[in-house]
Amino acid sequence: MSNRTVTRRHFIMSTALLAAGPAMGARAKPRVISPNEKLNIACIGVGGKGAVDVGGVSSENIVALCDVDEKQAAGTFLKFPRARRYKDFRVMLDKEHGSIDAVTVSTPDNVHAVAAMAAIELGKHVYVQKPLTHDIYEARALTKAAREYGVATHMGNQGHASLGLWQLCDYVEQGVIGPVREVYCWTDRPGRFWKQNRQRPTDTPPIPDTLAWDLWLGPAPERPYHPTYLPDEWRGWWDFGCGALGDMGCHIMDPPYTALKLGYPTSVEAEFGGGNDETYPAWSIIRFEFPARGSTPPVTMTWYDGGKPPPRPEGLSKDEVLGDSNTNGSLLVGEKGMLTCGSTADSPRLVPYGKVSTSAEPPDLPGHYQEWLIACKGGTPAGGNFDYAGPFTEMVLLGNLAIRVGKRIEFDPVEMKVTNVPEANQYIRRDYREGWTL
Repeated sequence: MSNRTVTRRHFIMSTALLAAGPAMGARAKPRVISPNEKLNIACIGVGGKGAVDVGGVSSENIVALCDVDEKQAAGTFLKFPRARRYKDFRVMLDKEHGSIDAVTVSTPDNVHAVAAMAAIELGKHVYVQKPLTHDIYEARALTKAAREYGVATHMGNQGHASLGLWQLCDYVEQGVIGPVREVYCWTDRPGRFWKQNRQRPTDTPPIPDTLAWDLWLGPAPERPYHPTYLPDEWRGWWDFGCGALGDMGCHIMDPPYTALKLGYPTSVEAEFGGGNDETYPAWSIIRFEFPARGSTPPVTMTWYDGGKPPPRPEGLSKDEVLGDSNTNGSLLVGEKGMLTCGSTADSPRLVPYGKVSTSAEPPDLPGHYQEWLIACKGGTPAGGNFDYAGPFTEMVLLGNLAIRVGKRIEFDPVEMKVTNVPEANQYIRRDYREGWTL
């Protein structure tokens, strides 16, 4: 990346700020849009899950598409032939910032924060796939910036907009299972979907003509191209993804986190098998300790992945399904009973199986993507806005931090630091490759 390219973002920011108001340094503000008007949206990362996200907001005007991999993005490019195409989101924002209202970010995890921050600082509303960021510091920085710039935000966690989540929260609030002290969350990732506990490949095959490898790396340290990293297996590498927690933790841990109003844990401890400086371990079991909240008791939430299922409750029939076919889900254990639900808060139910009746009237639920679009047009903030998604992502990523140092960690959320293992703090905010900063 040339030094001239490195300074492009600073030029974008200064130009946008000058255009936003008469005073030097005036903060860029989002354009006021009526509910009946269509947003002009630019999309960063439009293959794979990115294609789903583009489709989710396609009721608006999709004016620009950006992807570093022409092969992966080909289907989306064909569906939106009038949208202008880019490989570098910085170039796209440079050229399009005067004509766009909002931006979606559906890249690998390590690019989420730098792309989202660049859009926020231009006064653009942002939708970012889960996990919100690769690092804890990035989640805190995006949360703060979203407030300062007054933009509408949303994280790609569709279960948070579901009837199932509302039902689970209602059941807990009713006291159906009594006070909850234990929570179990589990996933079948990785293994079936990507591999972990491996070393960096030593061969250096040629870079495909359709891939801008340097741009794909983004803020991550430079390394040779290898097909083992993409399009899907980047999740298992420390430099690019956030492992099983990053993939499914934001789905599976959300129902208990929201229903029990958990906030930040006081300590996190991990057991795991394998793992190294390159990739996440083959499996992990992580215990999050949460303090009492008002009159509610402390909670221990335990996470299981990589083929390590949680213990089944005593006396439970082998035919009783927990979560989604026993492969992904969460279980809340109360003093009077237990509740389970699937990976995106679907089908909340009593254990042993039983339906829960409620007299409460369900709220109007417009849908995951629609929530964000409504917020962009001045409506109610989306449920997945960064005031929720930022702290929640920090909590999830503390599990990876415990794996990284292999010790029980105690976290001070005000100071945003680990208080008992000083060496852990180097992983709260990583160093960025030149040309990629917040």
